[in-house]
Formats: sequence, C-alpha cells, structure tokens
Amino acid sequence: MRRRKTIWLVGVMALLVLACTAGAAFLAGFSTANLVNQGTIPLPIPLMPTSTPTSPQTDEETFQLFWDVWDIVQEAYYGDIPDIQTIVYGAIRGSLQTLGDEYTSFIEPRIAAIINEDASGEFQGIGAYVQMREDGKLEIADIIPGTPAEEAGLRSGDRILAVDGQSIIGYSIYEAIALIRGPAGTPVTLLIERPGEEETFEITIVRARIEIPLVEAKILESDIAYIKLTDFSAPASRQLRNTLKDLLARNPKGLILDLRNNPGGWLDQALEVADLFLDQGVIMIERTKEGEEVFHSRDGGPAESIPLVVLVDGGSASASEIVAGAIQDRGRGILIGEPTLGKGSVQRPYRLRDGSELRVTIAHWFTPNNRAISGKGLTPDIEVPWPEDVGPDEDPQLDRAVEYLLTGK
Repeated sequence: MRRRKTIWLVGVMALLVLACTAGAAFLAGFSTANLVNQGTIPLPIPLMPTSTPTSPQTDEETFQLFWDVWDIVQEAYYGDIPDIQTIVYGAIRGSLQTLGDEYTSFIEPRIAAIINEDASGEFQGIGAYVQMREDGKLEIADIIPGTPAEEAGLRSGDRILAVDGQSIIGYSIYEAIALIRGPAGTPVTLLIERPGEEETFEITIVRARIEIPLVEAKILESDIAYIKLTDFSAPASRQLRNTLKDLLARNPKGLILDLRNNPGGWLDQALEVADLFLDQGVIMIERTKEGEEVFHSRDGGPAESIPLVVLVDGGSASASEIVAGAIQDRGRGILIGEPTLGKGSVQRPYRLRDGSELRVTIAHWFTPNNRAISGKGLTPDIEVPWPEDVGPDEDPQLDRAVEYLLTGK
C-alpha cells in the first residue's frame, strides 16, 4: 500500500487543516543602517514626532506607530501600494506571528468557507480529489465512487486547465477549488488535458451534494479486520461506528485502526471515536486559562475488547493523537509505525465580519497519564520506519501490525 499524498477534494478540502502558514510580517526587514550605507536615503532623515523613551504610553498611542509608518509609505514609496484589505490582512498575519504559535491563524473568507464545508463532512461539488502540480496545473488524484466526476468519465491523472472557459493554470489550489465548487444541480464545464492524448477536451458535469467518505475497511486474508479513518470531521464517529459494526459481525481475530496521515479535526469527534474502543476511564485532560477539565469514555463501545493495534506516523496529528494516546496509556492496544506529529493544542474558530476566520489556541491537552504531546508527539510501542524503496503494493507497517496480532509479539 503506497503512502497517500496530501491531496484536496474538489468542493472540499480532504484534510482538515487547523494551522495556516502566516504570511510575512508587515514591513519586516527594514534596515535604516543598510540603506544609509548604500546611499539610498538622503541625510538628514526626517524624524516623526515621538515621546521620550521613559514616558508611559497607552496601547492606542503605541499603535499610532503603525499609522506613522504607513503614512510615510503612502507618501514616499515608489511603486504600487496594495489595496487596504491586503494591507489589513498582512498586518493581522504579522501580528499573529509575534505569538510564536503556528496554530493561532488568520484565514481569508474564501479559504475559510472551503475549510468549514470540509468540517461539515459533506460538500457540493463533483467528487474528485485534486493536487497542484509544479507546472501550475490542477491534477485529478482520485475519484470518489458513485459521484458526478466518475459518471462523467474523469480519471486519475487528468489535468483541469479551465473552468467554465476561465483558465486556472497558475491559480492557487483554493482559487481553483472555489471555481469548481457550486450548488448541487448546477453544471460546470471543465477543460481537460489527459496524458497520452494530444487534444484537450471539455466535460460538463452537474454538481451534487456528496458526503465525504472518511472510512476505508476490509477483512485481510489473515482474518484481521482493517479500518482506516482519514480525518475527524463531523461524521467521523458515525461512519466509523457503522463500519465497525459490520466488520466485527464477521468475528475477526483482531483489529487494526489506521490513523496514519490523519491530520485530526474536531475535538468532540476525537472523544466519540476513542469511546468506541475504550471502556470507562479517562480519554484526555484539557488545560485552559480557566483551569482543567478531564474527559472520560463510557462502557458499551463496540470495539472495547477485540485485540487492537493502532498505526501512526508523522502525519498523525491532533485528534489522531488524542485517540492513539488514550489507547496507549490505557493499555487498550499498542501503537505501531513512526512517531506522531505532536500537535497537543485546541483551537477555537471565530467568524469575523467579512467572512474571514480567526483560529485561536485556547487549550493544551494531555494523555490520561498526563503526558504532554505538543512538540513531542507519541512514540510507538513498536517503531517501524517507512523504507525509501518500498514497492507500490507493500506496507511493512501494516504487515508488522498483522504479525503482532497473530503472534502477540
């Protein structure tokens, strides 16, 4: 089994990303000394009115420095000045960078809308996973079965060059997805470049409302049940519970829960998923400014007793680490694979007046044994590094999990 690349769902982002990379700090890197030495600033340099260094200043007076700087830029800068929205967004990102927390982030309206639709567990679109190529072309990575994309004949490897006559070459992946998405029942026409074919062609697809499939499951030849959860968006626990019920009805010898490359999602889904595998006890400890809260599992989950292995790797983060950490600390099962990412914080989203979103770190969480996860991650009970030369149909981590469940070692 080949490791999945990070791919995005047309009409929905497949991975729930809680941290967006902040842009460069506003007006960062200005060096007066260097400019003077290069002879680019005539001396003497005019000074703005200022208070003495020892005089106390209110927050409002301190912030006036920002406007002093921007007034100078508007008056003296030789070149195009961005519009006010771009300036404000850049200032917000720059100020958030001073917190030193990559997960407290500002998300622009169009991107926020995509992420929030992802988190709902369903979307309106065509039903194709996509990824951006280095040449700026949007490529179909995979197709969800039974969706309009499959019915229209789209294939993995197809490249989307234009949407409704508008070229998207060089667009960001969010810009491209936003154009392909749209209300269920409406058509969208895609210009397709297919490898091996000389001519491009157009396909018109009628969008539909599609539930994101979060669970992959099967019974392996060794009579071991295998179930993979791709993220923790809204329907995660429901889909996982229903699939577990079907798998366990076949009386497998053991169960493998695959959380590799699962970036996490909603906290409530992490707690509900953990409760499927754990009897009564602690799932996690959460610490905020106000104090501490302990979250518990209850008796009665469908997979509380079957022998269990959890597969993890460096892409297992946040909600994945909550579930895996509880299973490991409680002795419910063992972890196999590689160390996890180490995202032990919780973000609260705040919707802003223009549709943008601010996500603020409000808490850190700890495992039942009070282990901190942030920056550390979880260490598997059995470490199995992923070889560089592994074949496309090989999965040594899964093989090791099967071996453990069959032999107990």
